[in-house]
Amino acid sequence: MPSVPDLPTLLQAAVTAVGGVERPGQVQMAQAVERAVEREEHLLVQAGTGTGKSLAYLVPAIAHAMRTGKPAVVATATLALQAQIVDRDLPRIADALEPLVGRRPTFALVKGRSNYLCQHKLVGGFPEDDEETLLSVGSVDRERSRLGDEVVRLRAWADLTESGDRDELVPGVGNRAWRQVSVSAHECLGSRCPVVAECFVERSREAAKEVDVIVTNHSFMAIDAFEGRFMLPEHDLLVVDEAHELTDRITSTITDELTSGSVSVAARRAGKGEASARLGETVDLVADALADLPEGKLTALPERLVTTLQLVRDAARDTLSELKPDKGAEVDGGKQLALAAVDEVHDTAARVLEERELDVAWVTHDQRRGAVLRVAPMSVAMLVREKIFSERTVVLTSATLELGGTFDSVAGTIGLRGAGSPAWEGLDVGSPFDYPQQAIAYVARHLPPPARDGAAPVVFEEIEALVRAAGGRTLGLFSSRRAAEAAAEEMRRRLASDGIRVLCQGDDQMPTLVRDFASDARTCLFGTLSLWQGVDVPGPACQLVIVDRIPFPRPDDPLSSARTEAISRMGGNGFMAVSATHAALRLAQGAGRLVRRSDDRGVVAFLDSRMISARYAGFLQRSLPPFWPTTDRDLVLEALRRLDATAPEVVPVSAPGARGIGGAPLQGPAAAVPVARSPRTAVTGGHAWTDEQDEELRDGLDAGVAVEELAEHLELAPDLVTARINQLGLEVPV
Repeated sequence: MPSVPDLPTLLQAAVTAVGGVERPGQVQMAQAVERAVEREEHLLVQAGTGTGKSLAYLVPAIAHAMRTGKPAVVATATLALQAQIVDRDLPRIADALEPLVGRRPTFALVKGRSNYLCQHKLVGGFPEDDEETLLSVGSVDRERSRLGDEVVRLRAWADLTESGDRDELVPGVGNRAWRQVSVSAHECLGSRCPVVAECFVERSREAAKEVDVIVTNHSFMAIDAFEGRFMLPEHDLLVVDEAHELTDRITSTITDELTSGSVSVAARRAGKGEASARLGETVDLVADALADLPEGKLTALPERLVTTLQLVRDAARDTLSELKPDKGAEVDGGKQLALAAVDEVHDTAARVLEERELDVAWVTHDQRRGAVLRVAPMSVAMLVREKIFSERTVVLTSATLELGGTFDSVAGTIGLRGAGSPAWEGLDVGSPFDYPQQAIAYVARHLPPPARDGAAPVVFEEIEALVRAAGGRTLGLFSSRRAAEAAAEEMRRRLASDGIRVLCQGDDQMPTLVRDFASDARTCLFGTLSLWQGVDVPGPACQLVIVDRIPFPRPDDPLSSARTEAISRMGGNGFMAVSATHAALRLAQGAGRLVRRSDDRGVVAFLDSRMISARYAGFLQRSLPPFWPTTDRDLVLEALRRLDATAPEVVPVSAPGARGIGGAPLQGPAAAVPVARSPRTAVTGGHAWTDEQDEELRDGLDAGVAVEELAEHLELAPDLVTARINQLGLEVPV
């Protein structure tokens, strides 16, 4: 093993390489990571914006990997952070450390199988997708033409790419086209594949075994840990960044669903056989049994549903036996697709029937898919404790891990509290920012409590006064798409004569809206919860953040209500543990949009008087950055006017260039083409989007379906649907 200098020497070299300066919080965090590894003890570390936390964990992670010969794994929640780490931070750190450690530290990005081309599918090893399994809502001929063009381009690209990585295809293609050249993990033939030696996935994972740092995402890491697939090489250090998102991502990963359509597809793919025929006969039974059930959580399984699910489970089990290939038989891609579909139906039916203690089952009604039966764990705490914390040292970090002034809430959701919990340390390294001097937290105490039927006129008057005083420069964060649109429409009418422009989420692609907002001081951007973690606009373009109401979860959310009831039954405060904790995390993320640099100044305005009047107000306040608090409206308006008058010029934001193979910037005309977004980190407002949902979204918009109807069809809040539309760069029908 190479000789590795001490941590202070390595950190100083890395910080110099990225053009920064060492900060006390960054040094403290790096030392804590090193100490956690040495003690084999877990670490929760809250590092505020501007701390430089990625360097604070990457440098000790590299040092540990080089000393032990085992890779360190870094898991993030968002594609943006993955790109920052792989494309910006790690290359510069590696260059800086090479002279000190004797070789260049190495790293790799590991993704799920469906993100790569499948060589076997490219040469016809799998049947084409059945047209009946693809959502069709109109404009069929146009869709087929677009699909054909995209598949032709995909096949041409397949002859050129060295990695087979979907993210390197510029511009991207739709999920329907991508499915023609890729397979899921369950559909893959694995070691039995005749072209396994040429497999892009196997080659990338083999290469990852030899690197010092592996970067992946929460979902991939969870699948690797929970399903025992061993897709990641053996490691004894795991760093989870954006850790406040971890439980939502894991919950999404292990949520299952069953529909009459999924049973139909499984039976059709299985072909002709006695058992598959019996499976096909259950399709109408499933549709009828679910259609008769009201939407919402199933407190007990109705007898009819139990009987139907037993029939599905047993027929699927027998179908799997029929499909099992004979020993030594030639590998069949079509049979593997059938096995995957039938196995999923069997496992979901069996899981619901099992009625596990922590599972919650519920029914939603979908305009296109019919009734959907879903099942998810009420808590993943014990799973995380057993599968993630038991075999390695885990460092979890985020700007928002302390809620109500303590780590207890987050620690409880990931299994670090209670009997048998492993040893861990909680550390808040603070922020380099002087929050009380840089920002004001204003609560509009005089406003009435928020109503369900929309904002009162006095609320619009408050928004108008604040925005006018700020001269624009406003990021408005609203609890629903309808509220954001109503406020945007009203402010456009009221502020047009002042030359203040109001953009609203859904007007254009989100990156375009953010660039427009960041480039013009007289512009405001209004949006929903999905904006709260995705907007980073430092400088004078954003000097006012408005939060319309406390973002509690919906009262009819099955998982939230189940968690609340369970905690209350055990004598705890279910509201505080679930709803207030959820709201505190979202508020902290929203307020964190204001101060992004040491020279940022501004106001966070809460238009919900419960922030100071409710019994839980103190808990919410302790979860926020320590801004200077006030309820003095005149003082705030004067402060905003002064900031507007003295603000420096806004620096326009350039559009991002395209990235080619290996992440290198493209040159020439192709550089103007935006990079395709990857669905593997497609998460909005805590909801992880599937390929199927993305496809339904595309097809619905192409057919002119309204966003509200799509939201109802997908059983999601309209603001989440709008957020995903913006992520994918889709156009909303006028």
